[in-house]
Amino acid sequence: MAVTACQGLGFVVSLIGIAGIIAATCMDQWSTQDLYNNPVTAVFNYQGLWRSCVRESSGFTECRGYFTLLGLPAMLQAVRALMIVGIVLGAIGLLVSIFALKCIRIGSMEDSAKANMTLTSGIMFIVSGLCAIAGVSVFANMLVTNFWMSTANMYTGMGGMVQTVQTRYTFGAALFVGWVAGGLTLIGGVMMCIACRGLAPEETNYKAVSYHASGHSVAYKPGGFKASTGFGSNTKNKKTYDGGAHTEDELQSYPSKHDYV
Repeated sequence: MAVTACQGLGFVVSLIGIAGIIAATCMDQWSTQDLYNNPVTAVFNYQGLWRSCVRESSGFTECRGYFTLLGLPAMLQAVRALMIVGIVLGAIGLLVSIFALKCIRIGSMEDSAKANMTLTSGIMFIVSGLCAIAGVSVFANMLVTNFWMSTANMYTGMGGMVQTVQTRYTFGAALFVGWVAGGLTLIGGVMMCIACRGLAPEETNYKAVSYHASGHSVAYKPGGFKASTGFGSNTKNKKTYDGGAHTEDELQSYPSKHDYV
């Protein structure tokens, strides 16, 4: 029951995380205009991975897509690639995890196959979450670098007089959505990997007991076990156990615990 609950909860958390990654990738508010000390408030700019938008004070919004690929910064293209890879891996992981759910029985699928599928989907969710977190973090680092470079360029001339007005961008809502979604996907993948251990069938170890018949050349002594391989003695061999001497015929009727190995 606990394994089924862990697997189902991991699937739901991963599903929410993948949906959040898709939403963050499609959002336009990856970077928003910093309004601090900005004299122009009639126009508000914000940018996404696929287009940039301008919202006027009247409520009219105009967006323009990036119609170039080679002209975009390399870091922006890398963020796009990371988010797309995260979405693809997450989608494949969701498909695999649906068939791996313990509550769904498909034909004569064994528990070992479900365990392997659960582990595979869990690894895909973990990689997907890491890709999303990495992509959002790279974009955030690029924003911080550009923000301070723009701030330094704004103050030029003597006495720190402001000569130019540049548009600075800060963190948008899509970054926080991407961080949370990547974390949820990562947690869901870990839960799926934990559930895999409970789905795997336990290996049964059978302890075999072998019986060795007592021979004429085996002697039991209080000091330990000793075996001899001589065949030259014609006299009737005797076995000694716990200090008592008994003939071989008597010992054969009462098997000792040392006869079983």
